[in-house]
Amino acid sequence: MDTTDTTPDLRTRAETLLRALAGDNAALREDQWTAIEALVAHHRRALVVQRTGWGKSAVYFLATALLRERGAGPTVIVSPLLALMRNQISAAARAGIHAATINSANAQEWDQVQASVAAGEVDVLLVSPERLNNPDFRDSVLPKLTVGAGLLVVDEAHCISDWGHDFRPDYRRLRTLLGDLPDGVPVLATTATANDRVATDVAEQLGIGGETDTLVLRGPLDRESLRLAVAELPSDEARLAWLAEHLAELPGSGIIYTLTVAAAHDVTALLSDRGYPVAAYTGKTDPADRQAAEDDLLENRVKALVATSALGMGFDKPDLGFVVHLGAPSSPIAYYQQVGRAGRGVERAEVVLLPGREDKAIWAYFGSLAFPDELRVTQVLNALAYADRPLSTAALEPSVELSRSRLEMVLKVLDVDGAVRRVRGGWESTGQPWEYDRERYERVGVARAAEQEAMLGYIRTGECRMEYLRRQLDDPEAAPCGRCDNCTGQHWSTAVSDEIAGATRERLDRPGVEVAPRKQWPSGMKGLDVPLSGRIKTEEQAEPGQVLGRLTDVGWGGRLRELLGPGAPDAEVPDSVFDACVKVLAGWQWAQRPVAVVAIPSATRPQLVDSLALRLSAIGRLDYLGELASAGPPPRQANSAQRLADLWRRLSLPEDVAASVAQARGPVLLVDDLIDTGWTMTLAARLLRRAGAEGVLPFALASTA
Repeated sequence: MDTTDTTPDLRTRAETLLRALAGDNAALREDQWTAIEALVAHHRRALVVQRTGWGKSAVYFLATALLRERGAGPTVIVSPLLALMRNQISAAARAGIHAATINSANAQEWDQVQASVAAGEVDVLLVSPERLNNPDFRDSVLPKLTVGAGLLVVDEAHCISDWGHDFRPDYRRLRTLLGDLPDGVPVLATTATANDRVATDVAEQLGIGGETDTLVLRGPLDRESLRLAVAELPSDEARLAWLAEHLAELPGSGIIYTLTVAAAHDVTALLSDRGYPVAAYTGKTDPADRQAAEDDLLENRVKALVATSALGMGFDKPDLGFVVHLGAPSSPIAYYQQVGRAGRGVERAEVVLLPGREDKAIWAYFGSLAFPDELRVTQVLNALAYADRPLSTAALEPSVELSRSRLEMVLKVLDVDGAVRRVRGGWESTGQPWEYDRERYERVGVARAAEQEAMLGYIRTGECRMEYLRRQLDDPEAAPCGRCDNCTGQHWSTAVSDEIAGATRERLDRPGVEVAPRKQWPSGMKGLDVPLSGRIKTEEQAEPGQVLGRLTDVGWGGRLRELLGPGAPDAEVPDSVFDACVKVLAGWQWAQRPVAVVAIPSATRPQLVDSLALRLSAIGRLDYLGELASAGPPPRQANSAQRLADLWRRLSLPEDVAASVAQARGPVLLVDDLIDTGWTMTLAARLLRRAGAEGVLPFALASTA
């Protein structure tokens, strides 16, 4: 298409629209204009890799407005950040761009939204990647959007690549969508966090169905407002005390990142005790509470949100004054993405990393959730191939050695590859051949290990920290920033006052976490020859239980990991740990005090569990009735159905213990070292209740969640 005569007018119109979008002083960057021109005038496919705050959303909103003025259909934006795009949508509205969303929360509005799209009343339709594989959306909505779209935008495009730090299988559905687009529909992908390998992978996938190469625009990734620093402290206690002492010194309001949900809540509680207005924000936070927390941060009503990575891409607060990490992410690229929340609209923002001794263990845990081996994927394929009907994930679990989250990931990848298909009622096999790409998965695993080593290198480096991060992102313009602690020689002091150190120690030493009982048996147990289904009968349930702490806790977590972690020697319960157990029991608000103790046998720590049960019996003057019996190998950890099936065959109640339980005149304290899935306690409680126990109170040293 010849655009010689129209390009100057096009740029003038783009500049006018930008001022309506971003203010009278706004001006297009050259790369922004290059992308807009490629999309609007030449209908190309473009990948834009630019730093956070560069203005990627301006490119697709301006391109939308220009294309709509030329009679094109609406823009479809696929983004994982719909809940975090309220600011951008409001800005687009000021420029006369009307946006609508289709997501899981507004299914009742889908028909209305589609009608508005058909009537030409919607300029931008935002869709979450999960919607792309919803059967109703995929079969009835997506084909119409594909035919009529004027522009397709893939936001946070690194998610399409399994080389990326935040690979999301739902994004792979985009390969099919891109292949089905009519000729001439421009495509834009945007990200701030893609190194050369990821950018190449994304560009190749965006090129599917196109006749021209994807235009790749990469800019320098320096963030001139950020002051990067690392402060290494000797313990979790010291890190939290440091944060409690220095938080008031950090400018404005900001984000404190933790690696786990439990840590987010623990840190929030500790800082609240110190008088700081803070709130927790995780993937498990109720959506309404998450929105309220975001609004509080945007309006500076809180000093900080204490968040997991759930608060990351897309959150836009130009005056965010600081980002602190309690624990290092497993990738310097992920770290760059998270610290990029700060300093967009201020001259100086503080970025501090407080690494922890447990970081590598947490990385290893999340790494264990990667794409599984060929045997387990084959189990999924075979289960569906031999089924006479669609199977839900819950119905599949008894046949495969995978947790629910890993099973869902496998199904999404197999679906995109054409081996299975999601339909109403669950999943079915397509009968298409599928090969396990062992070499690729191994290469990805090696790349993940290299990223972890690079993150450790960031902590250790004595050179410029911003330059280090930019080199990890393959930024050819990486150079010393002159601002970080290494460049300036200005390092944060690691000293903490005795008063704050003591208060932090007292707060972290408080033991006790309630554990909710299981109330529903897993689906599909009949297929594993276990006669359990539906809701657990009230008269067979355990009461709410207690543990000293979680293995992931900021306070007790470290001590409990030393006691219960892999390779820890079996020994009698330490006095300090036992004293804390007594404190938990003394503060337990049970309806009726227990009268007896029963232990769950341990294959790995029998001495620890026996000593704990006997000492609790003695100090509480409770009858020690003995322990359950177990036979066979330890239960599988794969998923709830298989673990429960193994426990069903393994656990039993000896006749003499059953007789003693029947004679007890009150609840039984059920003692173990660790509560993981909760099924051991659940099944043991059922055995005790059926033997006549008036109630069962589970107690363990730790839980995993």
